[in-house]
Amino acid sequence: MSDTPALPATTREWHLLSRPVGWPKDEDFALVEAEIRQPGTGEVLVRNKYLSVDPYMRGRMSAAKSYVAPFELGKAMQGGAVGEVVASGSEGIAVGDHVLHFGGWREYATFDAKQAVKVDPDAAPLSTYLGVLGMTGLTAYAGLLRTASFKEGDSVFVSGAAGAVGGQVGQIAKLKGASRVIGSAGSDDKVKLLVEEYGFDAAFNYKNGPVAEQLREAAPDGIDVYFDNVGGDHLEAAIGSLNVHGRIAICGMISVYNNTEPAPGPKNLARLIQTRGRIEGLLVGDHYDLQPQFVQEVGPWVASGALKYRETVVEGIENNLEAFLGVLRGDNTGKMIVKL
Repeated sequence: MSDTPALPATTREWHLLSRPVGWPKDEDFALVEAEIRQPGTGEVLVRNKYLSVDPYMRGRMSAAKSYVAPFELGKAMQGGAVGEVVASGSEGIAVGDHVLHFGGWREYATFDAKQAVKVDPDAAPLSTYLGVLGMTGLTAYAGLLRTASFKEGDSVFVSGAAGAVGGQVGQIAKLKGASRVIGSAGSDDKVKLLVEEYGFDAAFNYKNGPVAEQLREAAPDGIDVYFDNVGGDHLEAAIGSLNVHGRIAICGMISVYNNTEPAPGPKNLARLIQTRGRIEGLLVGDHYDLQPQFVQEVGPWVASGALKYRETVVEGIENNLEAFLGVLRGDNTGKMIVKL
């Protein structure tokens, strides 16, 4: 095992104390001190530098059966993180290496080295491996190109378009020859960002009027692809504007995550018969085979500035919960990152 520099004896980590009903409350969580465990054979100890908070984490806080195991009560929560290896019992990973892993929501994490992916801080800023070049970026790439079968000339509508996934979907569509890209967001500033910085052809603030009307105005010739991060009235509006053989990729439904009653489904599903439209759900975990292709194609776009990204950075482990709640409220522009 490599020599270990002087390390603190304890780390702070977030625990889930009770399963939230509706909107998560402060008393559902606790920031606790825990002992730092030295790595055994095949393990690494990482000092986290950046943590990710994402909408899907809300689902993990409930006990309902889902595609990923719920967080365990009274134990450290998990999430994407990038940090520096400070002790190693693994031959493949050395002290000083930087790694991407899922031991987030804490300052220090000890885990099996097989769960770590080495990243290069010289190739791109470390925080980008949690966002534009990380899971959210791959979600955008796989969802648009594989799930939604995007092709050159398509007209694309993205909801939650100023978020980490949505902003990238719209820009990739433009870079790959979309005829028109439309985005929705929750503030006039975000709408301005989409058009002026991200290069969307049109965007609207969904709080300014019915989504269906605003979408028809922004896409008078209809849409071929809808990338859904929101659900609810956005999904219904997209079905209403879908062209023949249109495709809808369902990535998230943030509008219903904190509902205590089932949300009503779209009233116009019968229109899919007319349009021969297709709706397909999307989980990034099914598409990790695209990771090398994704980095190879998107990395140079990011480096050259052809693909722009924003990060909303919150400082300090003590603000991790507030950053997460901020994502559910839509406070972030681009990827929400916690810097330690």
